Amino acid sequence: MRRLFVTGLVVGLLGALFLGLAVFFSARTLPSFAELKATQTAQTIVVRARDGTEIVELGPSYGKWIPHQDIPQVMKDAMISVEDRRYQSHFGIDPIGLARALYVAVTDDSRVSATSTITQQLARNLFLNSNRTFDRKMREAVLAMALESKFTKEEILELYLNKVYFGGGAYGIDSASRKFFSHPATELSTAEAAIIAGLVKAPSRYSPTADTAAAVDRAQVVLRLMKEQGRIPQSATIDPEAVKLKEQSGENSVRYFTDWALPQLDILLPETYEPIEVWTTIDIGMQRAAETAITRNAPDGAQGALVSLDRDGAVLAMIGGTDYVETNYNRATSALRQPGSSWKLFVYLAALEAGYRPEDRVVDTPVTIDGWQPRNSGGGYSGEMDLRSAFAYSKNTVAAQLGNEVGFGTVASMARRFGISTPVSTYPSMVLGSSETRLIDMTRAFAAVSAGGNSVEPYGIVKVVTASGETIYQHERKAGVRLVPDYVAAGITDLLQSAVTNGTGGAAQIGRPVAGKTGTTSSNKDGYFVGFSSGVTTGVWMGRDDNRAVSGLQGGRAPAAAFAAFMRYAVKDRPVEQFNTELDLPEWQLEEEDPFSLGEGDDYYYIDEEGNMIRPDRPGTGETMPNPGEGDVMDRVPDGGNDDAPAAASDDFLDRAIGGQPGQPRPRPTPIPTVRAQPPRGQDQGGQSGTGPG
Repeated sequence: MRRLFVTGLVVGLLGALFLGLAVFFSARTLPSFAELKATQTAQTIVVRARDGTEIVELGPSYGKWIPHQDIPQVMKDAMISVEDRRYQSHFGIDPIGLARALYVAVTDDSRVSATSTITQQLARNLFLNSNRTFDRKMREAVLAMALESKFTKEEILELYLNKVYFGGGAYGIDSASRKFFSHPATELSTAEAAIIAGLVKAPSRYSPTADTAAAVDRAQVVLRLMKEQGRIPQSATIDPEAVKLKEQSGENSVRYFTDWALPQLDILLPETYEPIEVWTTIDIGMQRAAETAITRNAPDGAQGALVSLDRDGAVLAMIGGTDYVETNYNRATSALRQPGSSWKLFVYLAALEAGYRPEDRVVDTPVTIDGWQPRNSGGGYSGEMDLRSAFAYSKNTVAAQLGNEVGFGTVASMARRFGISTPVSTYPSMVLGSSETRLIDMTRAFAAVSAGGNSVEPYGIVKVVTASGETIYQHERKAGVRLVPDYVAAGITDLLQSAVTNGTGGAAQIGRPVAGKTGTTSSNKDGYFVGFSSGVTTGVWMGRDDNRAVSGLQGGRAPAAAFAAFMRYAVKDRPVEQFNTELDLPEWQLEEEDPFSLGEGDDYYYIDEEGNMIRPDRPGTGETMPNPGEGDVMDRVPDGGNDDAPAAASDDFLDRAIGGQPGQPRPRPTPIPTVRAQPPRGQDQGGQSGTGPG
């Protein structure tokens, strides 16, 4: 114990000595107060469209520098109350607050909560980045103690209040006061000071121009803390809701796009504060057309969103809502909503990959899967039809049967393969779009189909240039990854085109080939349309933020109409492109047409209930043929069989296909010519009957 005590004492003294030296040398190298006042820690960003047009300039607005003695006391008190209650007593770091945070983390088994003091925040804003690393936190603590040793509390608070970021490009309390309340910071009321102080934690989330209710709720928290700490009387009645906000000038919808694209600069660029120009993929004309299409077609009380991608993934237009000033929440990239029947894209992709063809026969009939009974939109059933018609008319029962046959996990995997990043359910109802996803992800998936089954990665930034003309970032196009074979991409394109030409997506026609799919969720809460034409893929969503039903909202109505209105403009200068719907099938799906494939008179067999091949030309002998792969029987099968082909259809599927009852013994099948290995799904590709799922 003695040795342990001495060792701990020595280590502690050495640590204190090292820390003291670090603080001493840091304090000596710190800029003067005047130099720190003149330092700007934010950069001006000019955002340009794809044609070079300036669409917005984002950058710092510092307002007028307010000396410590002129800053309203309520502003100082509000900031100290919510950000650093022991500001006047600590030495740059708050040991009590740190110990309390560690205790809460240990007892609650959670992350350590934020413990940065005002001085630490100032050190980070002036000298460091926001990386959450131990090294950065240690440097921040040393610099905070250095600031405390060199400057007075009043000077530190003056620097902080004139430099901290409050959102919307406003740095410092004077800029924030003018932006939100139309007057200088020297005239701030207690309620206004509480609103401004509440912004530091999350400027975009609590901005009064973006979400007034959130800003008021946060201000109430600040006022409660001020009362608890005795900075305002307990009896004081202060109502932040009564604060009169400055009317914001109309900001066009392109801010939805810049809010999505510009944060990516933190990953794409080296750390720099130099003014930069960001060249983007956005097309000004298309953006205006998209805004008009959404505002004119969205039902009353509903929101709308749109994403449009070029064939390489470039974002041509993005609408995140009907009014950016009213709410800057981006429903195109952030909202999780059910896509409805547009999700059937993945169901039919999985079915096509498993061996289905657009002309295959299926049956629209009532079905029960694990107690779930899907119903069609109109309530009726159409009986036997081809796969193309079932998709065009969005038959839910057929999609359910296909999903059950190929496997719901297979459908989920297909969705993942095509870029769906949100959780995907594997319950039977998932085939009808019950899993919530983002509009940009669904649009990306359809864009991959438009690209012939190759992956597409959405991007919004083309290049970044500094004020000196140096290009510090240039987008490099990546080769797409093959997601499905060509014949699957051609097959699903065939189905998608039929959905617009003859099915539920008729309102999306624009006078040239269009492929797409509608989607409507239960009780008309969400309406979807996603499609493509001439290399442009566009997704449209409409619905309410509170998830309430919207009367008359269906994917084939308002969303499809908005899609058509936008796409007529988007493709007007592009050549008309016909879709590739020719199915270049793999060998295991091809029908043999050579004479040998027709078989000879004595060349017959059938498969008994135990899977043995029986030769009926030798009755009574009991002689059997070995199973495939167990001898030379496969030598009798012409080329075209493939061991790697997907598994044959399930017994239940075969029962339905031949009109039997699931679970009952099937009659002995009629002998058929030995022409080739059995294709997936159990269908006789040689001309014999074999309908799809019933």
